[in-house]
Amino acid sequence: MPSDYGTTPWEGLPERVTIWEVGPRDGLQNEAAHVPVDVKAEFVERLVQAGLTTVEVTSLVHPRWVPQLADADELLRRLPRHDGVRFPVLVPNERGLDRALDLGVTDVAVFASVTESFARANLNRTVAESLEMFAPVVARAREAGLGVRGYLSMCFGDPWEGTVPIEQVVAVATRLRELGCTELSLGDTIGVATPGRVVAVLDALSTAGVPVEDTAVHFHDTYGQALANTLTALRRGVTTVDASAGGLGGCPYARSATGNLATEDLVWQLNGLGIDCGVDLGRLVETSTWLASELGRPSPSRTVQALAANGASRPHHNGGEP
Repeated sequence: MPSDYGTTPWEGLPERVTIWEVGPRDGLQNEAAHVPVDVKAEFVERLVQAGLTTVEVTSLVHPRWVPQLADADELLRRLPRHDGVRFPVLVPNERGLDRALDLGVTDVAVFASVTESFARANLNRTVAESLEMFAPVVARAREAGLGVRGYLSMCFGDPWEGTVPIEQVVAVATRLRELGCTELSLGDTIGVATPGRVVAVLDALSTAGVPVEDTAVHFHDTYGQALANTLTALRRGVTTVDASAGGLGGCPYARSATGNLATEDLVWQLNGLGIDCGVDLGRLVETSTWLASELGRPSPSRTVQALAANGASRPHHNGGEP
């Protein structure tokens, strides 16, 4: 039970962290077997009941590109709304934004690449062309009063181009800010980042005028570095962290990308540091255990595995309480 081990705060860390849960979208989009919309809706509702207040639920892309998310409209219509809970969706273009507005969505995200190779693979455009495509999307969304997140993929390494120059990250980030994005999420799409590089990128962005309070991090755990990189980002002032329940996810356009940082592993660390995140770890573990049974395989989250092995499926411990 997490509460049995207490908390030990570490000076210089934030008092509260917001978890941007990406499991229903980024976690499920690469699943080969079809996941029924009923399961997706229950997954989202279970996450909300576990205390997550920002749950990215789907992507409004053409079904040809991401067949798993072809039921996006139906899912959004099914989800009950909760006070204080946001259900962001990814929109690739103005058509996706039109759908989002028709469905009453209040938060959207656009997905940009820092590298030319991934821009071609993912968006079939150059970096400049993709940013030009996003300009009217962001402008119209802001005019409609929506929050707009800008994802930056391949911020730390690219499978085709290798090490990514930090100035490329800064250039795309500042352009997204100029377009009107209210938050930026720095993606380690193939999980190659290490703490020193995280510091260098965050410091360069800060020097360029990108506020750390408007910056989130999105780490994949390919080389087991996601938690270390997250802790490094927290020490640099980041307070929003992307994670996926059960460690689900990857990237359909980059084969070397493995799962996201598991939300349970993140919550365990935050709880131990006395950082409030508002999430009931027991309910979250139950949710990921349930979803793993629906998907027919065990959860890759180390925390889910450990608590399940110990029979502690309901360690009720809301972020930060000793």
